[in-house]
Formats: sequence, structure tokens, C-alpha cells
Amino acid sequence: MTANDIEVLLRETAALAGDYLAALPGRHVGAREDAATVAQRLRVPLPEAGEDPLAVVQRLARDVDPGLVASAGPRYFGFVIGGAVPASVAADWLTAAWDQNAAVHAASPAAAAAEQVAGEWMKHLLAIPADASHGLPTGAGLGNMVGMAAARHALLDRVGWDVEARGLYGAPQVAVLIGDEAHATVLTALQYLGLGRDRATRVAADDQGGMRADALADALAGAADLPVLVCAQAGNVNSGAFDPLGPIADAVNRHPNAWLHVDGAFGLWAAAVPRLRHLVAGSERADSWATDAHKWLNVGYDCGFVAVRDVDAHRAAMATPASYLMASGTNREGWEWVVDSSRRARGFALYAALRSLGRDGVRDLVERCCGLARRMADVLASVPGARVLNDVRLNQVLVRFGDDDDRTRDVIRRVQDGGEAWMGGTTWRGMVAMRISVSGWQTTEADIDRAAAAIEAAARAADGALHRRQGGSRRGR
Repeated sequence: MTANDIEVLLRETAALAGDYLAALPGRHVGAREDAATVAQRLRVPLPEAGEDPLAVVQRLARDVDPGLVASAGPRYFGFVIGGAVPASVAADWLTAAWDQNAAVHAASPAAAAAEQVAGEWMKHLLAIPADASHGLPTGAGLGNMVGMAAARHALLDRVGWDVEARGLYGAPQVAVLIGDEAHATVLTALQYLGLGRDRATRVAADDQGGMRADALADALAGAADLPVLVCAQAGNVNSGAFDPLGPIADAVNRHPNAWLHVDGAFGLWAAAVPRLRHLVAGSERADSWATDAHKWLNVGYDCGFVAVRDVDAHRAAMATPASYLMASGTNREGWEWVVDSSRRARGFALYAALRSLGRDGVRDLVERCCGLARRMADVLASVPGARVLNDVRLNQVLVRFGDDDDRTRDVIRRVQDGGEAWMGGTTWRGMVAMRISVSGWQTTEADIDRAAAAIEAAARAADGALHRRQGGSRRGR
């Protein structure tokens, strides 16, 4: 392709993207086709000769469109997914064009610089010590694994065991304490680190899903002679509840060899809002932290964040002994802080999002979403048969319709099929519930009201269908 051809391709692609973004407010929120149906259009014989790139992109946009979910739009409330702020989208386009490998400083000093500065800003916003090390994994899930890998190194190093060199065969036992409502990615991290999902001790939680500090103190007392990794949570994925991080940090600090990791995938962002900061009080005393930028900060996928107080433990846990990596010794080397080596330069989009929002913009984004979640809960509480199950402290709303799991599932399905809004389901305290996560930068009060109206209509339709079935059953008898 000539330079002119490439320019035309990128200009036309930008137009396609612009059209999609402009249509988001009125778009059917859920996918209109499943993967199998979309694949039928995509599945053509692999051409012997390459096709025109512009035609390929145009056909791709046309063929996958029915399978796209409007998760970047204002009425998507599923899976704690935010959209992508405009500066993040634009910077991500540049990132693709620049095609930088962020693993090695020598491969891209620019990527290393953006990652360094963006990480410094993140630590400032999240009340993490400025001298902590940081990395940009794919998300909080891998961030949890990196933080816990640093913990594994430090805890075993203190008892004279080099886990990176010797593995876990014959190693001293490490006790792992997690809340009863710990996120699944914590268990996945334990699985990958060889610490075992089922070996972790589950600490009792309160009625909102927050770890009980007294139960943790008892569990720590039972592991007084062992190295201990404690995983606390800032923002329960269902209820939005917080573990009491201050009392937890007190209990951890009383143990002779313990490490506190905070899984703050979205809840750690409460630190950026003065009115919400009490929810994460004590988080600054942790040893490692993980969160997502592609959730509440609304940076496009994929971008997580991990920070570790013990810089040497972080580096040792991620060490890659390869001479060709050409470590500079003075500049940031991306491979020292995350699991993945060759990787996208995530720092550019993160830097652009943070700079475009500023401290005030981040605070407003988080605070506004929390207010909108409370508005949603207040409106739905007046819907006949609806019951809000959680204390809405953050951006999560759990709603159940009647005392029937099937009825709640039916309401969720009807809302999703209707296309006005999209939210998923979950199981909370043994009950099926609708889970509403307000995380998008574009969401307004009007969007909340519109989505709530769709939920109420779906609830009434589900009731009508149930009454018709019951009436038919009585007539049949």
C-alpha cells in the first residue's frame, strides 16, 4: 500500500468508528445476534491472495455489527464495565499506529515514560505510597496475581526460601486468608501461584459481603507460626461493600510475617472522592493493591494497575532472566513489573484519560455514578414486587423481583431483549438477583430513568405472563 492508500484506509476507518460512537445513545444495547450467527458471515474461505484492506475493514464492520454490545454507551450496566473516554479512544488509535512494545525500554522509551508518569498519577489518586512500584497488567485479575506473587516472594524470603528459584516443592507453608466474598480472580491467582484455591481459609463476611475483622483476627491467631497472605476487598462485585481495611491492617501488622493485598478492581477509586474516602480508610497501609483502569476510569480495554510497596519483592517476583532484554539500569523496564512481556503500550491511553479528566474529572465521574446508582435504587424500590437487596454505598444495585428466582430471571431477560438497557444477573445469598453496575462516563439521570422504566415495564410483563400461566393452569384443573 502507498502512503496515500494508508491515509484513506485510516480516514475511512475513523469514519466507521465515529458513526458507531454517534449512534450509541439510541442503539439496541445488547447484542442482536450470537457468535455462531456472526461467524456464519465471517466464515469465508481464506483467500489465496490478500484482499483490499479497506474492503476488509468495511466488511468486518458490517458483518460483526449485530454481535456488538453497546458497552461503551450510557445504558449499559453489566459487569462493572465503563465506556472509554474520548481521549482514551484517540490515544489508543495512536497506540495502534505507533505499534510500540512496552516490555523493554530500548523498544520504546516513549511507552516507558507514559507508563511511568501515568502510574505516578494513579498512585496519587488512589492514596498509594508514591515510592511503591507499579505495573500495567491486562486488568485487576492479573494485577491480583502480580501483587500476590510479590507477597509469595517476600513471605518466603523472610523464612529463607527462594521461591522463584526453588519453587514450592518442600517450601514452608504459606497460609492464605480471604474473605468469604472474595472475587473469583483471587482464587484464579492462587491457582496459578501454586498456593491452591481450596487451601485458602475463608473468613466470614457480614450481610453486605464485607469481611468481618474479628473473624480475620481469629484466623490470624490460628496461623501465628506461619507466613500469612491476607487478601482484602475494596468493592464487592455484587453489593459494592468494602472490607474494613483499617482494622484488617491493624490485625495484619500484629502478625510477625504477614502481607496485606487489596483487590480494589473498582472500589479502590473511592479514594479519589473526599466524600467516599472513608470507605477505603486503611488501604494506604496495605502491601500491594490492584485495580482496573478499564472499569471506572473508563480507559478502553485492556488496562489494569498493580502497585507494590516492597519494590524489590515486586521485581524479584516478575524477574525474567534473559540477557537480550538489555536492562538499562536507569530507565523503566516494563517486563520487571507484570507477567506479560511483549505487550501493548497501555500507558498512552491511561495517560490521556487521566490528563483529560484531571483530579476533578475523576472525582466527578466516580461520585456521579454513585449518585446515579442511588437514584436507580430509589426508583426501583417503588416498583411493585421489586426489592433492593444491598445497601447502595457505591455504584452497585442488587434487585430481586418477588421471591421467585424464575421471575427475576424473566425480568432480566425481558430487559436485555428489549434493548433499552442491559444488566446481568447474579446469585446473592442464595437468591437470583438483577445486578446493576453504574460505571459509564456518558450515563445521565435521563438514562437511569429510561432504564428504570424499561425494568418496570419488564417486571409488569413478567407478572402478566405469570398470571396468564397460573390462570390457564387453574382452568385446566
